[in-house]
Amino acid sequence: METLATELLQELLRFNTVNPPGDERVAQEWLAGVLREAGFEVDLLGSTPERPNLVARLRGHAEGPNLCLLSHMDTVLATPSEWQRDPWSGDLVDGVVWGRGAQDMKSQTASEVAAALTLARSGWRPARGDLLVVCVVDEETGGAEGASWICREHPEKVRCAWVLNEGGGSVFPVGDTRNYGICIAEKGVFRFTLTVRGRAGHASMPGFADNALPKLAPLLATLAAARPELDPTDAPVGLMRGVGIEVGEDPAAALAELQELAPELARFVEPMLSVTFAPTMVQAGSKINVIPSEAWLKVDCRVPPGLGEDDARRRIEEALAGHDGYELSFDEEVVGNASPPEGALWDAIAGFLSREDPGARVVPTMLPAFTDSRTWRATFPECTAYGFFPQKDMTLYEMWPLVHGKDERIHTSDLGFAARAYHDIAKELLG
Repeated sequence: METLATELLQELLRFNTVNPPGDERVAQEWLAGVLREAGFEVDLLGSTPERPNLVARLRGHAEGPNLCLLSHMDTVLATPSEWQRDPWSGDLVDGVVWGRGAQDMKSQTASEVAAALTLARSGWRPARGDLLVVCVVDEETGGAEGASWICREHPEKVRCAWVLNEGGGSVFPVGDTRNYGICIAEKGVFRFTLTVRGRAGHASMPGFADNALPKLAPLLATLAAARPELDPTDAPVGLMRGVGIEVGEDPAAALAELQELAPELARFVEPMLSVTFAPTMVQAGSKINVIPSEAWLKVDCRVPPGLGEDDARRRIEEALAGHDGYELSFDEEVVGNASPPEGALWDAIAGFLSREDPGARVVPTMLPAFTDSRTWRATFPECTAYGFFPQKDMTLYEMWPLVHGKDERIHTSDLGFAARAYHDIAKELLG
């Protein structure tokens, strides 16, 4: 399956699907043809003809719970001059495939499809339930035309009991032990704006005005440096327990212990444990010679699962204690989401890893960002959705800087490793 997954990935990388604008149709049509040839029923469904979502189904012999292998076809942009190789070349060099999407996430598409094709071409059909291969558009700009649209407009096409998606799976060593994370949770988004006001005037006579822009400076500096109180939830607590650290009544002490034990891992875990603030945009005025009467700061705020607007507001007000004269408004609110770290899908993943990498540990993780898993969890409350794209030759610490970065690439051995995982998990769950 490694060779098949590699060839599929190379072909997928050669389609430029940078979003915006996306232009995923040609890639989706090619992939649809590959799956139809192997016996899948394939639908291309979208809110516009240019951006169809692919839903492929391999029907089982009897009714039962469905397994969905989920991915997205769009990518973020790439600047060729910054790369060692053409981002849309799909070059294979010394066992490594290069291109935009080699990690996020055409690699997972390729491995999922390679597993599905291998199963279908062998004559296998699920004993119960259906195997779905779903490749959506528009994930990189929020999923309005992709996951959100398909789940709202055609829920019966994508209904399932289990989802395997992006967000976890890369190995991370702690001491002499190899650990694989299953992403069971994603933080919520509570983006907000701080607005300050003054009095406009001519820039040549600043003393006659009240410049709003400088009033943002202390708010910006405070939020950029803020470290809100920790709000530990199941996923990071389970991860830390998995590497031997108990999170008791003093989560800060537990984090300090992790920083001593595994400083690289601690950098990933720290944002899982609390509300985070990332000031990203400032605006004031529209003319160089006019002192602005209004200025605003936009902040990307991420919140652990289970916490809502009141919790976000409390942490913001705590961080800005001592500051006044600002107005707070929330611009986007998505509550964090999670699936339980137990059940048939968890057991199937753990079983595969115990066979493929004996002695390795399986631990829950959380994604500080979000993926299309949130849409499946919201649409189908009984669905278990995990982020799991296993890589054992490129560690978490090596692959993460490549996501949305230059020189994105992946080992072909990891493509084969992931394909074997999806192959074995599908057979175990569907019979």
